[in-house]
Amino acid sequence: MRIEEEIKLDYSDVLFRPKRSTLKSRREVNLKRKYKFKHSKLSWEGIPIIASNMDGVGEVGIAKKLASFNMMAALTKQHDNKEINSLQKTKLIHNFVALSCGTSKDSYTRLNKLLKKYPKFKFICIDVANGYSENFSHFVSEVRKKYPTKTIIAGNVVTADMTQELVLSGADIVKVGIGPGSVCTTRIQTGVGYPQLSAVLECADAAHGLGAHIIADGGCTSPGDVAKGFGAGADFVMLGGMLAGHKEGGGKIIKEDEESYIEFYGSSSEEANEKHYGGLANYRSSEGKKVRIKYRSSLEKTVKDILGGIRSSCTYVGAPTLKQLSKCTTFVRVNNQYNDIFGKV
Repeated sequence: MRIEEEIKLDYSDVLFRPKRSTLKSRREVNLKRKYKFKHSKLSWEGIPIIASNMDGVGEVGIAKKLASFNMMAALTKQHDNKEINSLQKTKLIHNFVALSCGTSKDSYTRLNKLLKKYPKFKFICIDVANGYSENFSHFVSEVRKKYPTKTIIAGNVVTADMTQELVLSGADIVKVGIGPGSVCTTRIQTGVGYPQLSAVLECADAAHGLGAHIIADGGCTSPGDVAKGFGAGADFVMLGGMLAGHKEGGGKIIKEDEESYIEFYGSSSEEANEKHYGGLANYRSSEGKKVRIKYRSSLEKTVKDILGGIRSSCTYVGAPTLKQLSKCTTFVRVNNQYNDIFGKV
């Protein structure tokens, strides 16, 4: 047993330090990034925000809407041929959608069938809750051998050593985050996790040293948190709860006290296991929760709010492009970042 004494930080523990800027308006900030991926050698250009592959978020309707903003979506592991086919009509959709799979035989077989039928899709998201098993690294290697020209996203991990391991196993992009999500209870149920800002800082440094990229997955509660993820060095930021509750995500609308709600739950929750796998296996417990969130109609307003917040962050620190945000970032540690005397926003 050992204890690391160095303080690790979450998004709520810091604020950007403002700096002198020559920018006249938020309008001048360019949020597009262009990347070339290490193993696939493919190039991609767009706004590097990704919808998480969770029920109600990684859905076809969300993918179509985000693609209109040049943003990405990682579809859930359960979409069928009919739903995937409906995406084909959306122009350039293959550049902005990742097909997801786990490491089980059934999940991998489903992915292979989809890619055989729809070979234009360029991104594969290999998603497990715990990316630290030796089996996971071997699986990433197998997928890389089978699909040498696909861009592979793999995770989740939170430390530099496993980020490097996954990159060397064939991942182009490593997904970073254990426990920070709004409907994730892994930290409570298992006592395992890592503060998200520090995880992003350390994993980004490790990945960039090998010519690869990372996704900051989870922990964002506001546009300012998304900007902090980019400021810490994330190449992409993945959002779940911030994109949930919109009509594009589907789901049953619940009416109560003249308000409309939609249920949102974690991918490792009892609800998700019941829906997709017939219930929790007798050797595991739920690591997610179910909540009701207010129905928010169209996703467009939310997306514009997020992008506007990031542009504003860039102007405060003098970054004319999203690419330069991390170079312009100095974080200051704080004990309190928001005055909520009149309630939270």
